[in-house]
Amino acid sequence: MTTLTHRSRRTEGRKGAGEEDTAADRDPTEEDPDDSKDIRLTLMEEVLLLGLKDKEGYTSFWNDCISSGLRGGILIELAFRGRIRLEPLSMRKKRLLERKVLLKSDAPTGDVLLDETLRHIKATEAAETVQTWIELLTGETWNPFKLQYQLRNVRERVAKALVEKGILTTEKQNFLLFDMTTHPVSNGTEKQRLVRRLQESVLERWVKDPLRMERRTLALLVLAHSSDVLENVFASLADDKYDVAMNRTKDLLEMDPEVEAAKGRATEMVWAVLAAFNKS
Repeated sequence: MTTLTHRSRRTEGRKGAGEEDTAADRDPTEEDPDDSKDIRLTLMEEVLLLGLKDKEGYTSFWNDCISSGLRGGILIELAFRGRIRLEPLSMRKKRLLERKVLLKSDAPTGDVLLDETLRHIKATEAAETVQTWIELLTGETWNPFKLQYQLRNVRERVAKALVEKGILTTEKQNFLLFDMTTHPVSNGTEKQRLVRRLQESVLERWVKDPLRMERRTLALLVLAHSSDVLENVFASLADDKYDVAMNRTKDLLEMDPEVEAAKGRATEMVWAVLAAFNKS
């Protein structure tokens, strides 16, 4: 599990759109409108974009959290698009981590990773929990019969999707003994817009109550923290604003997922993913 820390380094960032809707007021099966005025990005693409070094085109070699963070993003994205949901509360299964992920619709999304995950969820004979699905999709299972559910080369596949959308480019770099494919940022405007949106969500547009936050912004804050890329979001801020942003995000992420999920079904999967990362 990642932790929120005080400022240690500075990176790039700026500009974006804010949030308007209250998450609880929206049909949890309804797809979200575009976050960006120009290009629609999935949560996985946004997380990877936040984690990439702009010029170098790769994530930190020390970041071992982003793989599971991307898988958590896949589950949240599928829930937001009305394809999966958590099973209803019952007397025996009240907690988020006890409730299984159920298939709501197997209609293709048009995204390769999302559709591959949908096929896996549809193919399982017994439903699994959010935490188990994150582990299966990451390949962290001791059951050889469930290794088939691992999503492979996720970072590279997400990066290629960003290349197709004109946000990244592809290069080959030599690292002494081997060549590595990298994906430097070619369209800095989209990343700046994304960073700015998150900064504004905890500064100018801070609402204290997660129920009033735009749900994709809430999800991205959770995923950025879980993927250990949150520092990249706030590093460009002045020290006083940085401290405010980090402290407010810390307060948000330390809220009880069980309590917050009970306030509105639209963000149940977000809080379930956070609960899974809190336990890991």
